[in-house]
Amino acid sequence: MKVVPQRLELSRQTGYSAAQAKHRCRWRRDGVEVFQKVVVGADASDTAAEAVRQAIEIVKLTGGELHIVSAYRPQHLSASGAADQSLATGDLAESVLADHASRARAAGVTAQVHARSGAAAESICDLAEEIGADLIVVGNKGMAGVRRVLGSVPNSVAHHAPCSVLIAQTT
Repeated sequence: MKVVPQRLELSRQTGYSAAQAKHRCRWRRDGVEVFQKVVVGADASDTAAEAVRQAIEIVKLTGGELHIVSAYRPQHLSASGAADQSLATGDLAESVLADHASRARAAGVTAQVHARSGAAAESICDLAEEIGADLIVVGNKGMAGVRRVLGSVPNSVAHHAPCSVLIAQTT
């Protein structure tokens, strides 16, 4: 059996043998098709930075596309004439996304960024569905204790995602 270089790299990265790696992914004529569109949810936390780092490594391995999404909830102040703060929160999301995209570029990966107004899990899943993502990467923050019972972003994404989900060990 002739072993394709991409399969050797995939087997090295995943721990599967080259023969097993062949059956763990779909193939196309010029290489691996697995995880061609990867979505990662991110905010300004260290755990999100680790999830983005792991998503970057996956995209480097597969040669796919990286989409980084940051959700924000617009803050509306009283109707007494106070300024609407939704722009400020959107600006913060854009700043966070620019930082993560810069880290991706430094690693040799081009990232598309998406600032979304709304709940984090819903924004991540909606984007994944819109672009036809193969994989969503989220950190495991909130997967233990009370938040696991009451709900967390990774738990909600895992239950509502339109594709495979990697819950990265980030805490």
